[in-house]
Amino acid sequence: MNMNLSKPINILLFFFTIGTLSAQEIITDRPDQTESSSTVPLKSLKIEAGIFFQRDNRTQANAYPSILWRYGVAANFELRLLTQFEINKPLNSSILNSGISDLQIGAKIQLFKRENVNTEIAFLSHILLPTAKSQITNSKFGIINKIAVSHSLTEKIGLGYNIGYDYFGTGSGNLTYSIALNVSLSDKISFYIEPYGEFSEYKNHFASFDTGFTYLLKDNLQFDISYGTGINYTMSYFSTGFSWNISFLKKKL
Repeated sequence: MNMNLSKPINILLFFFTIGTLSAQEIITDRPDQTESSSTVPLKSLKIEAGIFFQRDNRTQANAYPSILWRYGVAANFELRLLTQFEINKPLNSSILNSGISDLQIGAKIQLFKRENVNTEIAFLSHILLPTAKSQITNSKFGIINKIAVSHSLTEKIGLGYNIGYDYFGTGSGNLTYSIALNVSLSDKISFYIEPYGEFSEYKNHFASFDTGFTYLLKDNLQFDISYGTGINYTMSYFSTGFSWNISFLKKKL
């Protein structure tokens, strides 16, 4: 095994040796770009972690691990923290920058849920804090906002989409979008396809596409794998990881 990968992989495996697993269905915000319209159940901690490798025409960037921590503080409200160890290297250069990237803290609130119309709507927002060292920080405060909508088309097919606005401290910001079609191939395996992209500074359109699979090992433990590519620009990425829900609610006797 590559020694550069063995330590972060061992860190990921460590999460499986602690805590008590709860038996309940898991709905995740990974591996696709579309955030779910559901929130974490009350008094539950959801760990969504993975490794990530991306390359474009300027930089090669890796993250291992990238972890989204989600905690349900109310029936329809969750707090969120994104932590990520990042390694990036400009192409045609020997310079290697690494460290914990800027922290993201935020929340998600479910605004609408009606089972009779099979539709959910949520709003989420993250604040970016310039906490990383100079080589990898954005150096400014930023914000990420998204409206997340989902529809259950059939028992096996779901459609989710996001519309968002990102601002990173300079310029006008970026408008973002994503549309994910999810198909359940069995009780444990699901497949998705997803076009997504952004309008940088409201004018430059970067269109992308990704696809992937999820495997439900237990009701609260899911593994995933995904691949994405740029459509009108040079970019590709590969990611794999897991999502694990831990409930702290006391069981009734």
